[in-house]
Amino acid sequence: MLDGVYRHSTDGTPDHVVAAAPSDETLQAVLRKLSTHTMKLLARWGVLLEEITPARPIHYACPMSPPVPPEARPEAPLSPHPRRVLLLGGTGTIGRAAARALVQRGHQVDCFVRQRSGVGGTMTPDDVALQLPGTTVRVGDVSRPDSMANDGFRGERFDVLVSCLASRTGAPADAWAIDHQAHVHALAAARQAGVSQMVLLSAICVQKPLLAFQHAKLAFEQALIDSGLVYSIVRPTAFFKSLSGQVERVRRGKPFLLFGDGTLTACKPMSDHDLADYLAGCIDDPSRHNRVLPIGGPGPALTPRQQGEQLFGLLGRPPRFKQVPVGLMDAIIAVLGTAGRVLPALAAKAELARIGRYYATESMLVLNPNTGRYDADATPEHGLDTLQQHHARLLAGTATDDRGDHAVF
Repeated sequence: MLDGVYRHSTDGTPDHVVAAAPSDETLQAVLRKLSTHTMKLLARWGVLLEEITPARPIHYACPMSPPVPPEARPEAPLSPHPRRVLLLGGTGTIGRAAARALVQRGHQVDCFVRQRSGVGGTMTPDDVALQLPGTTVRVGDVSRPDSMANDGFRGERFDVLVSCLASRTGAPADAWAIDHQAHVHALAAARQAGVSQMVLLSAICVQKPLLAFQHAKLAFEQALIDSGLVYSIVRPTAFFKSLSGQVERVRRGKPFLLFGDGTLTACKPMSDHDLADYLAGCIDDPSRHNRVLPIGGPGPALTPRQQGEQLFGLLGRPPRFKQVPVGLMDAIIAVLGTAGRVLPALAAKAELARIGRYYATESMLVLNPNTGRYDADATPEHGLDTLQQHHARLLAGTATDDRGDHAVF
């Protein structure tokens, strides 16, 4: 324990000056100040992107394939054997799209949702029902096994469990509670309800697990594989909404931010609609049964630099980039991790920073286990929507992104 400091006297000899150890309140105040300065440094570099307000429509000015309007999409085929489906995670953007896709195929869909849903818990069950037409909404708590059984399945028979449920933050406690334990409860209740098949939305990043939420997802994947149910574990690449956080800042004339030179990673972006179509198709497609299924949107794979070039092209402007060194993220993680030993809130921020660093340095493509390299050619593709089309709709004001309660990086 530090009990003082040494100072040189006028004759050069060291004098010990007694100093009381700082109080817990003083120490926490110092750490909070350190955290605030760290966040300001992040903001100065542009790493944390501010929440965006809707912008005026802007016409894009570069050649691109025209977007496919909903009414022009090919109709999803009706299921030859409509099932009764319980859907988890139906209030998220992908969950809502999955509900639509399941209903379009003729399945009877019940959605198990929280009492308060949506960003900030602002949506009531009645609000949710309006967003999930053609489904029946059931209210309960996915983290409680009794609620899953009594409020979700209600002692009734179901055929299929589909889950788009995921932890909100990816922080360790949240991840193990939702990505793993809530799914374990759901799986047990599903088997009691006669469910013989499960379609699970996972994530492609679990193939190289370095973070708590990835280990939690993998643990449940294994539990599902061992359960004896017919399973389809879908591991999608990057979502459009995850790659659209810079649209507004670029529209306002700011540069597009890159980690490193912008070619460290690549992905095959996938729309909510195309992913939902793939998830719903797993029920009737035997080639997707009892398999782990990585899937991306239509290629080619795009690096962040290429995404930025496309965005500037839509605006008719020459590309402008600002590079953020990955080492800055490492320093921030170290600071927040150390401070988090005293303040738990900072430990959670450190984990979010680790998640951000992961996505800044790892591609969302199939990882070749023999070479240890990401392989765009080995990453399957599905759907019609492209990221460029989505960005054009955002700029035109005909689409919005819901990035949930936490918009990071």
